[in-house]
Parts: sequence; C-alpha cells; structure tokens
Amino acid sequence: MGCAIGYSAMLAQFPPAAAVALSALAQEHGFTGTMAADHFQPWVPAQGQAPFVWNVLTAIAERTSGDIGPGVTAPTFRYHPAVVAQASATLAAMYPGRHWLGLGSGEALNEHVTGQYWPEAPSRIARLFEAIEIIRRLFTASAAGRDAKFSGEYFQLESSRLWTMPEQPPPILVAASGPVTARRAGARADGLITQEAPPERLAMLLARFAEGAREAGKDPAVMPKVLQVHLSWAPTDGEALDNAMTQWPTGAMRFSTADVRSPFTVAQMARMLRPEDFEGQLVISSDPDVHRSALQRYIDLGFDRIYLHNVGRNQAEWIEVFGAEVLPALKGRT
Repeated sequence: MGCAIGYSAMLAQFPPAAAVALSALAQEHGFTGTMAADHFQPWVPAQGQAPFVWNVLTAIAERTSGDIGPGVTAPTFRYHPAVVAQASATLAAMYPGRHWLGLGSGEALNEHVTGQYWPEAPSRIARLFEAIEIIRRLFTASAAGRDAKFSGEYFQLESSRLWTMPEQPPPILVAASGPVTARRAGARADGLITQEAPPERLAMLLARFAEGAREAGKDPAVMPKVLQVHLSWAPTDGEALDNAMTQWPTGAMRFSTADVRSPFTVAQMARMLRPEDFEGQLVISSDPDVHRSALQRYIDLGFDRIYLHNVGRNQAEWIEVFGAEVLPALKGRT
C-alpha cells in the first residue's frame, strides 16, 4: 500500500470555477484526489476569495474521479454538528466511496462571524470531540433507519435523523497538531490529518495517533493518515519567495494564528516578516528535486495521502512541472 499524492485546492486564493478547473487539471497530471479548504475569509486580503466549500467540492467531484474532502471544517461554531453531518452524508451519497470528512477545532478567522464567544484551545478541542460524537451518532442511527438524540455540555440534538445517507458513512478524520489531540483522534476518529512539520514532530504525532487507536482496540495501520503540505515553487527562487511572502505569509509565522479575526490583521502582522523567517517552515525553491526530496521524507514516515498546495497563483504551471518531474520520481507513491 503506497501513498497517494493529491491536490489541495486553496479556496482562499481562487474563485470557485477556477478551483474546479485546476482540480481537474491536477488529476490529468497525476494528482490523486482533492482537498479543499473551508474558509469564510481568506488569510490575507491579497488572496482574495472564500467560496463555500461544500458547493465547490460537489463541482470538483463532478469533474474528477478521486477522493474528496474538506480540509478541514469546524463543526462547532459556524455550523451545528448536525448540519455538517448532513452536508457530508449528502456528498458521500452522491459520490460513493470517494468522500472523507475532515474535522478540526476551528480558527477565529472563519468562526467568529456568528458572534459567539471564542474560547481557548482546550475548550475548542472539547467542543470538537463532542461534535464528533453527534456526527457519529447521526451517521450510525440514520444508516440503520433510526433517530438519534444527544444532550451534551456544548450541543443539543433533538430526535432526528439524516434522510439521505450513503451505504457506508464517510470516514471521519481529525486535524491534530499536538500529541494530546493526535492521541484522542486515534481513539475517537477514523483517521488523522496534520500539516507539514519537521519529520521528528510528524513521527511523534503518528506515534501518538497509533497509541490512541490501539487503546481503543483499533489497528492504526489501516487508518488513514493524511498530510497537507504547503510549498512554494516557481521558475526562479526569487519568484517562489515572492509568492510565499505575498500569498502565504502565515507559513513563516512561528506562533498560532487561531485567534486572529481579520485578514487585514494578518496582513499587518505579515509586514514584520523577513525572508529568513520561512527557513525550516516552508520549502521555497525553483528546483523540483528539492521538493521531491522533502516529499519523499513525508512518504517514508508512513502517510497514506499527501495533498500539495503551491502557495503561488502559478497553479497550472506548477501542476504541469510537478506532474512531469516530481510525482513520477517519488518512491512508494500509488
């Protein structure tokens, strides 16, 4: 069993029709599957877009044949967990066996818009796992033709069911960047999602995820382990660096941005960044082999799927170059 390399459609940067066309182009050049970001706002105004992820995923699924998933959505503030369950079940019913549900604890940039209190990280994570319980109950009961109900610390679900369900509920993957959440994901979810980091940190997260899975009586070897990789490629190193500085300054920020509410605030913070701040944070290079080497390390760690996001707007050119020079040279790729 090898590692699939998919395309990360960054909806914060491209209008929906363009994101759909690029996802189809990526499949033509060897990318397998599409992850699409769920944003209510872009990270910085220069990115300029934020279409509704579920609409775009449906259109992408019509134009492609690989797996599809939101990477990730927060079922805790903008959405009630039941709404996320309905959206996911519908997509899975339309495209059997292709959809996975990626869930995370959320970021204020997207979630503050409903005017709720924005809690600290431990509370957000507790909400996430309570939401997962509701979604799981709805999937299980609805598939069996029964109602589900729930009364918890954060959410209520009155007796109801999902009337549109796939034969098999979509797998639930949880986003984790720390060891505690990774371990809980192993125990409570079907798979793990994380982002690029130093190999030793990723190995630790995979180990904690496996521990949680085994404690719950599950086999981590057969559970999906997904990695999203942000990178910057362009024909010259200078262009690649400029793309990173203007389009993806968050890649150089060595602190959490989960509490920032406005793209304009992020842009102000980005004015303090220097090119050297990206060192060790984001691979920036015009050399495809530099990127291939970095990706190979992630494959060797044991990830099942890796979704690539080139941070610049030069998507078509990047897709063609990576499809020809990087993907075929990766060992252990499916």
